[in-house]
Amino acid sequence: MNKYVIPTPPASAIPVSGSEQTFPVRRVYCIGRNYAAHTIEMGGDPDRDPPFFFQKNPDNLDFTGEFPYPVKSSDVHHETEMLVALKSGGTNIPVEKALDHVYGYAACLDMTRRDLQGEAKELRRPWEIGKAFERSAPCAPLVPASEIGHPEKGLVQLKVNGKVTQTGDLDQMIWKVPEMISYLSEYFDLAAGDVILSGTPSGVGPVQKGDVMDVMIEGVGDLHVTVV
Repeated sequence: MNKYVIPTPPASAIPVSGSEQTFPVRRVYCIGRNYAAHTIEMGGDPDRDPPFFFQKNPDNLDFTGEFPYPVKSSDVHHETEMLVALKSGGTNIPVEKALDHVYGYAACLDMTRRDLQGEAKELRRPWEIGKAFERSAPCAPLVPASEIGHPEKGLVQLKVNGKVTQTGDLDQMIWKVPEMISYLSEYFDLAAGDVILSGTPSGVGPVQKGDVMDVMIEGVGDLHVTVV
């Protein structure tokens, strides 16, 4: 007899490049304002602001190459990110051991209902209404670290309809990948299946139906998404 009272929801899993296997997702952590120029762009101080995180839901990840323009918003922004996928975890992970827990990396987008996020900020409410909506994290297949190593630098770029709107470099991250993992593990019990979106460069901006977004992260991969 099935022990569940409803059908089991499908598990969210990221395709793995060059493999028929997939990476099952447990949790999705997102770091905010992790590039200095973007921090300034959003009104923060990169010299003083400590790291902070919010979460998306595992089923917000999407691999179809299409981003449906969401309801209840008229100001939806793109944010180009590198996704970090963990193969193991723990608590109080030392920075020097953090990369041992990484399975791989992928190009990703943190799509944001900026108007709803702004309203939440003004009311001092959580951001989920602006961040954790359906298909809000278009994602490319994972590339294992065993194939590409652990990228510390490389061009991060987004084009909308062929025009460059976001550009930066992985080495411009305020909090590097090992530091993010270590910091998170002080507050959460990290585990295999957790993923981290590692922040976005400056140049975030709105998209409209029909726009085509092309993400390129040097050494990691590309992502092609159409707004529908």
